[in-house]
Amino acid sequence: MNAADARTAARPVVGIVGSAGAYGRWLRRFFEQRMGLQVLGHDPADPASDLPEALLDRAQVLVFATPIRHTPALIADYVARSAGRERRRLWLDITSLKQMPVEAMLASQAEVVGLHPMTAPLKTPTLRGRVVVVCEARLQHWRPWLHTLLDALQGEYVHAAPERHDRVMALVQAMVHASALGQAGVLRSFADELGGPSALMPYRSIGFEMDAAVIARILSLNPEIYEDIQFCNPHTGEMLARLAAQIGRLQRLVERGDEAARSEFRSHYLEDNRQAWGEPAMADGSYTFERVGYLLADLTETRCLSVHLPADRPGSLRSLLNVFEQHGISLTSIHSSRTPAGEVHFRIGFEADADVETLRAAASQIDGEGLGRVLGNP
Repeated sequence: MNAADARTAARPVVGIVGSAGAYGRWLRRFFEQRMGLQVLGHDPADPASDLPEALLDRAQVLVFATPIRHTPALIADYVARSAGRERRRLWLDITSLKQMPVEAMLASQAEVVGLHPMTAPLKTPTLRGRVVVVCEARLQHWRPWLHTLLDALQGEYVHAAPERHDRVMALVQAMVHASALGQAGVLRSFADELGGPSALMPYRSIGFEMDAAVIARILSLNPEIYEDIQFCNPHTGEMLARLAAQIGRLQRLVERGDEAARSEFRSHYLEDNRQAWGEPAMADGSYTFERVGYLLADLTETRCLSVHLPADRPGSLRSLLNVFEQHGISLTSIHSSRTPAGEVHFRIGFEADADVETLRAAASQIDGEGLGRVLGNP
């Protein structure tokens, strides 16, 4: 790489195809605000967006953040339009499937990497703590810059070939979504007799509440994504057949109901699966379940305060907690999370019989001294 290429690779112009989508908007903010790069964006949904020709002419890094079903054809169109200009540039995609987009990008002369952030666009400025799958297909001159990008994203990275990625996604994504949507259909079929989710939630177990949260999350986001994850992955059919076979076998055993059926259930569904998972995986998963259970229990506390700390500096939390100590208030839990608007806040729980007036006095002090902003009333 010559000196001019090195300077370009250090601070490239980034082009985003699909810039009006949720991830396209998130990426634009990330590249501009976190990496200080100039960003061009094209999206048919945004008449004011840059033209494809501008992206191909000026962007050294091109990112496809488009719907799964349309991505391979869109990439093919950009390959034809680019007509060789993409040589020594970097093309990326961030779709939930990798084999077809990566193959389409490899028809270009660009260096090619497929990325799959395993989460919907966040309210956070980075992907800290979130898994990102990296599929390096053709990478040479842009490897240092890719490492800079991954460092800035702050994700947890796993590397895979595109074909393996898609096979794994048939289990990690398609199976999870299919199971959740199947449960949603069963719940809907019983709604006339037993009521909908709000009627069932008072009877919740931890497992039911977690499954209900997954169902609600799927139903509340872009339906096109979940449709494409099922229909565009060539490995989904095999997974669904195996899942249906397992459920069907369980149904037949329950219908038989005899001791032999119970014995087969214990052997096939419990003992064999325990051996397949292994002790470490079972222990880790069980502990994760317990931690989520504790969190869900804490979130039911009726005496609580949510406080946003606008000053993100060492000692801010200590100053906040000192207010409760001054008022003689004991805490039962404290959790950090984000509001729907994306602000970091702390949810602080107290005993159910905690004095409301004392809590209000503490909240007033927190607001009055500028230590934080109390969200809602205790």
